[in-house]
Amino acid sequence: MNRRKGYEGVAVAVPVTVPYVRHSTRSAHWFIGQALQALVKASGLAKAQIDGLTVSSFSLAPDTAVGVTQHLGLSPRWLDHIPTGGASGVMALRRAARAVQAGDADVVACVAADTNHVDSFRQTLGSFSNFARDATYPYGSGGPNSIFAFITSNYMRQFGATREDFGRIAVDQRTNALKNPNAVFKKPLSLDEYLAARPIADSIHLFDCVMPCAGAEAFLVMSEERARELGLPHVLVRGAIERHNAFADDPVMARGGWLVDRAELYAQAGVQPKDIDFVQTYDDYPVIVMMQFEDLGFCGKGEGPAFVRANGMTHLGSFPNNTSGGQLSAGQAGAAGGFLGMTEAIRQLTDSAGERAASDAKLGLVAGFGMVTYDRCLCTGAVILGRSA
Repeated sequence: MNRRKGYEGVAVAVPVTVPYVRHSTRSAHWFIGQALQALVKASGLAKAQIDGLTVSSFSLAPDTAVGVTQHLGLSPRWLDHIPTGGASGVMALRRAARAVQAGDADVVACVAADTNHVDSFRQTLGSFSNFARDATYPYGSGGPNSIFAFITSNYMRQFGATREDFGRIAVDQRTNALKNPNAVFKKPLSLDEYLAARPIADSIHLFDCVMPCAGAEAFLVMSEERARELGLPHVLVRGAIERHNAFADDPVMARGGWLVDRAELYAQAGVQPKDIDFVQTYDDYPVIVMMQFEDLGFCGKGEGPAFVRANGMTHLGSFPNNTSGGQLSAGQAGAAGGFLGMTEAIRQLTDSAGERAASDAKLGLVAGFGMVTYDRCLCTGAVILGRSA
């Protein structure tokens, strides 16, 4: 195995959330601008000192990151547009970290934002993937619910998972969300309520589906030395991986790309899965959370159902997962859903998570997952973050 250069000396700081709203007539540009303004205010930096920018958004089109620089009056010397949806948070961090290490940028703003109204949602679904559209529309299927129903049903048949197993994930995340002031859902959810929810597509019911909303997430990447100079609470990047189009020969997705590279992830960080204090999984549907538990090495393949039966996944449980409530209960602000785990992990490791703090957390793992086609998602990534000394 080729060991890549590590991420020593890279800090992540200033987690920002632009509060989510169910619907908005404001543009993605507006939410990106609000996030950048919050980064500047919270960091004490002048806008001109942010000399790197990554942007992820579904509803920014036809503009890209370079249009954002003009609109918001930035002049970065390093720029990236990352169209990988739920994997974009991890990938933005990896690219920004390399830019900082190489000296191509001093301070990189990583921003993801989307708006949500009837027409923007329709346009996103229609233009998300021509491949997926052509594979599903002739059968009267459209959008992610039916695709993930297909993946969920296959997983249930293959590994014996039940709706109760998926429900444990959703219910514990709702418990976490009740302590997150930014969460869209404010009401408790019981397992009985989860099981009684109306069906959406065979094997998928109401509380298996994320709630689309509008909002933004953002953070800054810089050297550890710079973060200390600025007096910013920060975390350190201990290891990071990404993989695309893994296990293409599987008839239906039952494994993710984390499985290919996880040994390197833990080797970079010098830890094992048992050393991780909390996990922020990408959670557009519970089946994907369960796959991450397996493919990131917290249990064996097919052992996800038994794992969730044996562990509590609230912030105070034996295996804290998605301590913000995740997308299933905090909401999915488009591509910002791929950043939600990152901002939450930074808050957990800088003692700013409030009532939902995981006990004595020193190491957190954030996983990303994005770009669903007909029968699988194509992009996976993960990062291990640790407290600064």
